[in-house]
Amino acid sequence: MANFTIADIKALRDQLGTGMVDTKKALEEADGDVEKAVEILRLKGAKGNAKRADRSTSEGLVAAREAEGKVTLIELACETDFVAKNDRFVALADKVADAAAAVAADSVEAALAAPAESQTVAQLIDDEAAIIGEKVELRRVRTLSGDKFEVYLHKTSKDLPPQVGVVLAYSGDDAETARSLAQHISFANPSYLTRDEVPEAEVEKEREIVTEISRNEGKPEAALPKIVEGRVNAFFKQVSLLDQDYAKDNKQSVAQVAKDAGLTLTGFARFKVGA
Repeated sequence: MANFTIADIKALRDQLGTGMVDTKKALEEADGDVEKAVEILRLKGAKGNAKRADRSTSEGLVAAREAEGKVTLIELACETDFVAKNDRFVALADKVADAAAAVAADSVEAALAAPAESQTVAQLIDDEAAIIGEKVELRRVRTLSGDKFEVYLHKTSKDLPPQVGVVLAYSGDDAETARSLAQHISFANPSYLTRDEVPEAEVEKEREIVTEISRNEGKPEAALPKIVEGRVNAFFKQVSLLDQDYAKDNKQSVAQVAKDAGLTLTGFARFKVGA
C-alpha cells in the first residue's frame, strides 16, 4: 500500500493546483514520494498541454511591475478559479510579470520570448501548465512609459487574486487624485485617453448608427445634424477617459478633475480577466 495520506494528497494538490484524481494516482505511482509525484504530474501534464489547447481560459489574474521608469501590466489566464488562487499559479504570474517588465514587453509575443531564468517565458508557462494540469496562457501585455504612475489592482472576490488591473501614467504631484482616477478607470472602462485617439472609422460608424436610430424615432430631418452630433458626443463620453463624467462626481469631467489637481494624464492601460 502506498505510503501517503489524504492530508498528503490535499497538500500536494494545494501546492500544484492539480486535480484530486491525478494527484492521488501520481502519489500511488510514486509510492508516496512527493518529489517523484511532482515529476510524474509534470510529464503527464506536458502530454496533456496539446489536448488542452482548445479549452477556454476565463479565470486568472492581473499583475504589474515597475522597472526603469516604465510599468508593465499582464493578464495571465487559466481555466478555473481554483487554479487562479493557487500559490503556484500566483508565483508563475510573478515570474512572468518580472520577465516581461525586464524587457519592457508591449505585446504577448515579446513577453513570451523574454528570458525567464534558463528558459523563455513561453517555456516556463508550458512547464507550469503541465504541472498544474490546466491550460495557462498569457493573454495580454502592455508597458507604459511616463513621469509617474498609479497602479490599481482590484479584487472582484476576496478569495481570488486581483482580476482588474489599471496603470495610469501622469505628471503632477497629487498622488491621491491620481489613485482616484485609476479607480475611476477600473470602473468606467474607457477605451482611449482622448477623443482625438478614437479612430475616425469608429466615429463614422457610430454616427451612421445614431443617424439611423434618430430617423427611425421620427426626428425632423432638419434637426438631425444637431441631434446626431449630440449623440456622437455622448459616445465620446463613453469611450474617451478625459471626456467621461468623473465616477465620484458626475458634474465634473475627468479632464476637469485632473486639471484642478494639477495632473496631466499621459496614458493608461486596463485589463479585466476574461473580458
